[in-house]
Amino acid sequence: MTDQQPSGTDSSGPQESRATRMMPVAAAVVGGLIVFAAVGGGGGASDVAAPAVTDAPPTGAAAPAEPTTVPAQEEGPRSADRVAHDGITVPAPIGDRGPTTVAIELETTEREGQLADGTTYTYWTFGDTVPGPMLRVRDGDTVELTLTNRDDSTMAHSIDLHAVNGPGGGAGATQTLPGERNTFTFRALNPGVYVYHCATPHIPTHVAMGMYGLIVVEPEGGLEPVDHEFYVVQGEIYAQQARGTEGLLTYDGDAMAMEHPTNVVFNGAVGALAGDASLQAKVGDTVRIFVGNGGPNLTSSFHVIGEVFDRASVEGGSLINTDVQTTLVPAGGATWVEFRVDVAGDYLLVDHALTRAIDGGAVAVLHVTGDADPTVFDAPEGAGSGH
Repeated sequence: MTDQQPSGTDSSGPQESRATRMMPVAAAVVGGLIVFAAVGGGGGASDVAAPAVTDAPPTGAAAPAEPTTVPAQEEGPRSADRVAHDGITVPAPIGDRGPTTVAIELETTEREGQLADGTTYTYWTFGDTVPGPMLRVRDGDTVELTLTNRDDSTMAHSIDLHAVNGPGGGAGATQTLPGERNTFTFRALNPGVYVYHCATPHIPTHVAMGMYGLIVVEPEGGLEPVDHEFYVVQGEIYAQQARGTEGLLTYDGDAMAMEHPTNVVFNGAVGALAGDASLQAKVGDTVRIFVGNGGPNLTSSFHVIGEVFDRASVEGGSLINTDVQTTLVPAGGATWVEFRVDVAGDYLLVDHALTRAIDGGAVAVLHVTGDADPTVFDAPEGAGSGH
């Protein structure tokens, strides 16, 4: 669940809670996250969530053996509700309004969701989707963000927004126990596109389970209008079972420590933005894609097969590159790309580290309808994408 709205009234301030009273401890934890992460930190969960994450090997030690493939927790085929974000539900553009106070509410959840045909996975989410909802404010806005952790959660959760100027990006103020809520306030000082993610130890585990999303901070005057805006965020799935196993899969902390994902996906699931869920446009439309990379480990080489980006933000900031074929999106990074579609057909959005797309699942479809234009592209009907 998320609720985002400008507000002309004062906030009632942070909610006093059991988690709030733990903030001195949480702040100390966040202050030591680098050390904690270096030794592999806790991160265990119940049987329905994730097993404990094993410590990383000491420097110079031999890499651990490949994880053993095991049966699914509940062998399949198995189905669950969709957890993948639809890629089209985004807040309206800000436009040329002045700075204001914006109240945002986010709820963290833990739920089983569809990973692939016959395959499910236990996700941890912001707002019940992966990625979490796209947040949108403008440069100079004051943001009052309230994080609620649903009472049936098994874990504490929090949020670190890369758009925040302040210690921990808000993580220290939002270490939130099940059934609790916390609020903090920040001012958006830098326009751009930024990742947000959970920052509760063990941080890589919370991210790998699906706890990431984007916040867009528009510049004064807003972004240039386009016909369509889409929201696509890459992430990694680490399971003990082999790719293609049916049933409810089990998270594998060892595979994550070795950076060996079972799947690399867009919007949380294999085929999340394909088939009936494909993104849609018409010939002549202008398209803007907000692209993020939750990680927690791999860099994305984002590419649209059959298109050139007319404009691409360099690392999500104010520097704009033009006529770009592929743009790098680091783990924990984001960008936006724009182009006009000139020819009808299906365009594949991929991580051009192509094994991740063709075998791992990091592929989506932009379906474009309209009249043919042989002056731009002329090929036999049914030639396909070649991929």
